[in-house]
Amino acid sequence: MLLAGLERLETEFFRGLNQFVEPMVRAGLGAPMLFPAGAIVIEINGRKTGRVSKVPLIAALVGDLVVVGTVRRRSNWLQNLAAHPEVRYWLGGREREATAFAIAPGIETPDDLPVRVSCLATALRQHSAMFGTGFAILMPRKSSMIQP
Repeated sequence: MLLAGLERLETEFFRGLNQFVEPMVRAGLGAPMLFPAGAIVIEINGRKTGRVSKVPLIAALVGDLVVVGTVRRRSNWLQNLAAHPEVRYWLGGREREATAFAIAPGIETPDDLPVRVSCLATALRQHSAMFGTGFAILMPRKSSMIQP
């Protein structure tokens, strides 16, 4: 009972924090442009409801790929990404489109990943298996280096 209450409190805390932070991050505040890590907003479709939600996440740039991650085991955004991998995201105040590859315990990642995603996915799978963390690799639909 106490654990369920704490989980609900945690969920409500992050939902409120995301509602506060999301507009600022979408506008470009804290984006990984000057430094290789920062915050982005990703738009995700719910796998069960189809409801669209915007989620601010910590991200790192690796060439033209964007790696986003979580340490919260109950985050639904990874399962939603696995179900609907075509996404929009905001980086540096600009809207972009990508295909997402979700990596987390319990999520199947395709074996035939694009070459530029495959090596990174292998390293992230190992981390995910060891620590129970989750990641997604965002591959832009239009391949080019990310420009501010």
